[in-house]
Amino acid sequence: MPRLEIALFDTAQTEAWQLELAELLHACVHDGASIHFVQPFPIEQASAFWRDKTLPGVAGGHRALLVAFVDGELAGSVQLDCDTPPNQPHRAEVCKLMVHPRHRRRGVARALMTRLEEQARTRGRSLLTLDTASGDKAEPLYRALAYRTAGQIPGYALDARGETLQATTLMYKIL
Repeated sequence: MPRLEIALFDTAQTEAWQLELAELLHACVHDGASIHFVQPFPIEQASAFWRDKTLPGVAGGHRALLVAFVDGELAGSVQLDCDTPPNQPHRAEVCKLMVHPRHRRRGVARALMTRLEEQARTRGRSLLTLDTASGDKAEPLYRALAYRTAGQIPGYALDARGETLQATTLMYKIL
C-alpha cells in the first residue's frame, strides 16, 4: 500500500521544491488539465508560476500551499488563497488542485482537499469558493466533497490546448 503524506509548505520548502512543483504543473497541463495555462507550455513558464505567483503569497502568509507525497515522491498540490477583501475575511479560494497523471485515482486529490479544508478552518475561513472547467473530471470530485454549484459561465476560458472556449462552473462549500 503506497504511503500518502500531505505537507503544508513554508517559504523555504516552496523554494527548495520549485523544480519538482514546476514539473508537476508542466505534466498536468500537458495532460490536458484546465488550470489556467495553454500549450505550448514550457517548463520555464511553469517554474515562473511558482516563483512569481505562489511564492510571494506563501511568504506573505495569505496563501497556503499543500503538497502531497506518495512514497516520498511529489504527487500533487493545492492552494488556499486567503487574500480576500476586508469585507470577506470569512472566505478563501481553492486554487490549482493538481495531481500528477501517474498518481491519479489513488485518493491524492481527496486527501489534499481534506487538508485544505482543515487549513481553512485553522485560518478562520468558513466559505470556500472555486471554479472548474464545466464537465471536467474534477467536477464530480468537488460534488462528492459537498461543494455546491453556484452557476456556470459560458465561454470562460480556452482549453489546455488553446483551441476551444469552454464554460466554467463556479462552486462553493460552507464549512
